[in-house]
Amino acid sequence: MEEKKLKITEDDICVKIYVSQKERCGNIPLYEAIILKARETGLAGATVIKGVMGYGADKRMHTAKILELSENLPILIEIVDLEEKIEKFIPFLDETVKDGFVTMEKVHVIKYRNTGG
Repeated sequence: MEEKKLKITEDDICVKIYVSQKERCGNIPLYEAIILKARETGLAGATVIKGVMGYGADKRMHTAKILELSENLPILIEIVDLEEKIEKFIPFLDETVKDGFVTMEKVHVIKYRNTGG
């Protein structure tokens, strides 16, 4: 049987949340709290990316090369969904992100779905 593929395009918002690995939300890492809340809220998808090197507003270098600084690497969380769903999620970020920043940009998304045979 021939495999069928469905292609869907839409305009969404990509939210990028930049924090450090050491940031916490209660007893768990902040990045984990953000991912769990995104899932609970029903957002389409989220990804955590650990940086190997970076610095923030304080200009202090964080790198995996230096042992003592490797425990506080930069973390990037990306979330993509419809603008109205993202807007409902922003108050959670306002409450939880104490030291970091958030960018938002419009993106054109192409979704591929296997519909079976």
